[in-house]
Amino acid sequence: MRTVVAGGRTLRVAVRPGTDHRTPLLLMNGLGASLEVLQPFVDALDPVRTVVRFDVPGVGGSPRPVVPYLYATFSPVVAALLDRLDLPGPVDVLGLSWGGGLAQHFAVQHRRRCRRLVLAATGTGTLMVPAHPRVLAHMLTPRRHRDPEYARRIAGELYGGTVRLDPERAARALHAATRLGPRRGYYYQLAAGTGWSSLPFLGLIRQPTLVLCGDDDPIIPVVNARVMARFIPRSELHVYRGGHLALVTEATQLAPVVERFLDG
Repeated sequence: MRTVVAGGRTLRVAVRPGTDHRTPLLLMNGLGASLEVLQPFVDALDPVRTVVRFDVPGVGGSPRPVVPYLYATFSPVVAALLDRLDLPGPVDVLGLSWGGGLAQHFAVQHRRRCRRLVLAATGTGTLMVPAHPRVLAHMLTPRRHRDPEYARRIAGELYGGTVRLDPERAARALHAATRLGPRRGYYYQLAAGTGWSSLPFLGLIRQPTLVLCGDDDPIIPVVNARVMARFIPRSELHVYRGGHLALVTEATQLAPVVERFLDG
């Protein structure tokens, strides 16, 4: 764990060094989630693989941004971060939910830095089949990250999958070791994707791409993954039984799917 200044932004970064020559895996997290949320998935990956995570500005341990940012302006920061970490070559990129939007933008804007792409529980932004209005309303506030009881109460409706029957799983995933940043960081992150859509440039994503989605994801209806897989030229679709948080709550089941794809 360290703090790195890249592209004029100060970011908290975690690097799990690997022991072989596989391409490092860069993880891009969801809305309001600190890098600790992805720990179960990192633990489920082969320990020989180098894994890089970071907190976006104002989330987790990264200081809040002075001014807002967009996917287009933050993507170069991620490229600069890789340089600062002495990872000048290509990396594999996995984007979860909000991070999937950033991952799509990174794959197009910095195509030589991205070897393979995994898009998990994510969509195409503004131009997509939206969630139910009640679900969208829950997304407008960071309360679920700050109030475990509230997270339990809305877990089934918001995240679907196994947390419908066991909402405590969502509370554990979001609160077990999460570091909370200022509320402004959440709203800046939310604003970063406002008005953005990858639908017009999906055809420009030329990297081999794995589209992962759950068959019971209230936030990202499964039809969005099918659209992405249809328009990304070198893509494959994997629909798992589960909801929005399955990459974390069912990490031991999905990590092998990701690794098989990354290893080609």
